[in-house]
Amino acid sequence: MNRRVGLCFLLLLSACIYGSFAMAARKSFMDEVRESEARFDNRTVPLEKQVIEETVVTMSPNNDEFFRVLARKKQIGRYKCSSCHTDKPVKARQGLELTHSDVVLQHGLGGRALVCIDCHHREERDYLEDKKGRKIDFDHSYQLCGQCHFRQKRDWLAGAHGKRVANWAGERVVYNCATCHNPHSPRFEKRFPATYSVPLD
Repeated sequence: MNRRVGLCFLLLLSACIYGSFAMAARKSFMDEVRESEARFDNRTVPLEKQVIEETVVTMSPNNDEFFRVLARKKQIGRYKCSSCHTDKPVKARQGLELTHSDVVLQHGLGGRALVCIDCHHREERDYLEDKKGRKIDFDHSYQLCGQCHFRQKRDWLAGAHGKRVANWAGERVVYNCATCHNPHSPRFEKRFPATYSVPLD
């Protein structure tokens, strides 16, 4: 019996020692800041980052000032659309399900829900089409989005909606609408915040 008690005590002691070493090894961010002896030099902090993604100049100026937006076409997995959408008749059964089964169209509410040709050009599939029948390049899809979401486009042009690709200084390069929003289901899913404070009352 005494051997068992001794063995349990030894195991407990070793677990405590290991735990204290593990806690000592893990430092918080603030501990690392306090222990750092390197002098902070704000001139070494880069004000701008180089944008390595492909960009295009916007066709919607902000106060007569053009800026750049991330190109969209190279991010689309099945572009060019015309490589499949040809004059040849589709002979495969359930062709839509086979080719676009991953597209869930939930854009618009109730009786105003959109269908494919509300945004995609009817004949020239490599383009989008606005309500006036004008072709819009996929790289400039913000023009299409802005015809319905005009408040968001106004804010996006002014820099209040969306995000810059690089730091705040330097040439203005921003994300395209479809960089953040899935154009077929643009509403973000509801989720709990990363940190949650319990109500005080």
